Amino acid sequence: MTSEIEKRIIALEETAAHQAKVIEELSDQLAEQWKVVEQTRAKLDRLTERFLSLEEQSLDAPAITRPPHY
Repeated sequence: MTSEIEKRIIALEETAAHQAKVIEELSDQLAEQWKVVEQTRAKLDRLTERFLSLEEQSLDAPAITRPPHY
């Protein structure tokens, strides 16, 4: 019976070790994805600022009128 308990304990330890490894891998992947999200967010902020700047410049442009030869 002791042998059976030892086998169960070993199996539990193996499972716990495997789960710890998987959790660590998932944590690393999550950290990497978070970096990508932050880079994407920063790029979106820059593009939004640029778009608003261009939009503001286009409002200051003279109105399009017909050329005098029409």
